[in-house]
Amino acid sequence: MPDLVRPFAALRPLPDTASAVAAPPYDVLNTEEARARAAGRPDSFLHISKPEIDLPKGTDVYAPEIYAKGAENLDRLVADGVLMREAKPCYYAYRLTMGDHVQTGVAMVASAAAYDANDIRKHEFTRPKKENDRVNQITALNAQTGPVLLAYKASDAVKAVLDDVTACAPTYDVTADDGVGHTIWVIDNDDQIAGLSRAFNAMPALYIADGHHRSAAGSRVAKTKPETESAQYFLTVAYADNEMHILDYSRVVKDLNGYTAEDLLAKIGERFDVVRADAQAKPVKPTQFGLYLGGTWYTLDLHDDYVLDDPVGRLDVSLLHANLIEPLLGISDPRTDERIDFVGGIRGMEGLEKRVDSGEMAVAFALYPASMADLMAVADAGEVMPPKSTWFEPKLADGLLSHVLD
Repeated sequence: MPDLVRPFAALRPLPDTASAVAAPPYDVLNTEEARARAAGRPDSFLHISKPEIDLPKGTDVYAPEIYAKGAENLDRLVADGVLMREAKPCYYAYRLTMGDHVQTGVAMVASAAAYDANDIRKHEFTRPKKENDRVNQITALNAQTGPVLLAYKASDAVKAVLDDVTACAPTYDVTADDGVGHTIWVIDNDDQIAGLSRAFNAMPALYIADGHHRSAAGSRVAKTKPETESAQYFLTVAYADNEMHILDYSRVVKDLNGYTAEDLLAKIGERFDVVRADAQAKPVKPTQFGLYLGGTWYTLDLHDDYVLDDPVGRLDVSLLHANLIEPLLGISDPRTDERIDFVGGIRGMEGLEKRVDSGEMAVAFALYPASMADLMAVADAGEVMPPKSTWFEPKLADGLLSHVLD
């Protein structure tokens, strides 16, 4: 089995171009948002990750010319000296700062073979269309530009290296439009590189937090380029599990499935303690939920008899679905049913109120965030979490570190 992880020679901005290049992840903005964000910013990495912004409106985002345009734009940034290639394989310390929250990880490349062997563990299903999109993008660019977010069980050996590295001045320090700080140090000291390699390659597993489609695409690309060693690894940034920040991922539903509000509350009361709240009912513990209906918040506490003990069944998203959303609202498959939608915790309780107060949705459910322990338990069991179970913040940036397949 090859190494679990390796250092790599990143394609990255120069220190004085990093702020101009850094961009949100490709899947955070829609096309029009990306077009507006990149206006007047020719060096923004959105021209590579969302190249449809440089083509006529209405162009199919999966058309071949989209990927070709992304490759053309990447080549331009290299030719113009905006991006440069590292002289040797390195690791990179990558610190994210959002308000009072700080997490410091290691950018590296991870083994596609280890992913296939489940030593890099997943907890979500992927969709073929999104997988194909990432494969086409990697193939056209001959590079991986969107890092996969990984987690590892906290390691004293990794922390010791990161503490030494981050005591020095960073290579670059970028504050994005959303106020999140992205600070990167190049780790080119041979002893520190060897120490990180030993520490990570001794770990029994790494865990995908965000980026299942990029991971699956990395595995597929590796199989199409068996003769290319660098293609056998995909771009990642890994953080200790005790530093990662998971927000809730809440639900909104378009109708009450024929119930009146009063009848629905009565039925909910058969399995939950229902208490009307004077303010936003943000859950403060597992198996507690907030319900927003008719302009009023309610706190729902699930009766202990309905709490399960298996890794997936005990998740709050599973318990809400099994005890309310499916039996009462008639939604059996949240992946395909258009009556349900999902609201990331970064939008807050106000985001739920807005969807209901506008009349777009009839009812909202606020959830308590899943934990890293929950995620790892599901992955270790070889199971998958329900869709939209975790929302990680802050997000990694695109463009600060890319992995060339040569």
